Amino acid sequence: MRLAALCSGGKDSVLAMYLAHQSGHEICYVVGISSPGDSWIFHTPNAGLVPMIADAMGIDFRGAVTDGTEAGDMDALRSALGGLDVVGVTMGGIWSDYQWDRINKVCGDLGLIVYAPMWRKDQGLVYDEIENSGIEAIIVGTFAEGLDETYLGCRIDAACKERLVKAGERIGLSVIGEGGEYESLVLDSPMHRRCLAIKKERREAGRGWSLLTVEDAVLEDKTQN
Repeated sequence: MRLAALCSGGKDSVLAMYLAHQSGHEICYVVGISSPGDSWIFHTPNAGLVPMIADAMGIDFRGAVTDGTEAGDMDALRSALGGLDVVGVTMGGIWSDYQWDRINKVCGDLGLIVYAPMWRKDQGLVYDEIENSGIEAIIVGTFAEGLDETYLGCRIDAACKERLVKAGERIGLSVIGEGGEYESLVLDSPMHRRCLAIKKERREAGRGWSLLTVEDAVLEDKTQN
């Protein structure tokens, strides 16, 4: 199938894209929704890097901007997907019924199927699949009690999983961050022809949250790493 891939720049959306590609589907567009602030439906930290990620993959980018309201999120998605020559859309949802319902509503209105290869999978297994697939991602935001700025920049790997599992035993968080406990940014993957290199970043932290904002990044040949 010809598919568009919803991409936030985070690990789950890139894994969904990769699994679709591995299943023989063609990823024709990377679709990103950005917001000047928060969003009800979409991941927003560093979402402005999605066009660069699409470029790194050699795939056309389509995007739209939301005002951050639920209606604005759905309108932006409808605008970004409208008119694309595809039959479906990949999404990285795992357990969020809220996100699932809204994205399916928009895609249903447009006559598009939703391809969600991780839907209802065990969260620990999905975490392992991210690492085993060759996706290189880091944590760029924490939004749960028990997770602090020391997690910023941590690579999504076995060591980080161990930390998250231990934190989860204390506060009941999702190891994959499905409850919004943390957000990630993909730097490289099997879909990438070039990798994302962060040249300048800004770190902030407050009570119950921390954020790594990429202020400057470039694409580098993989042979340089």
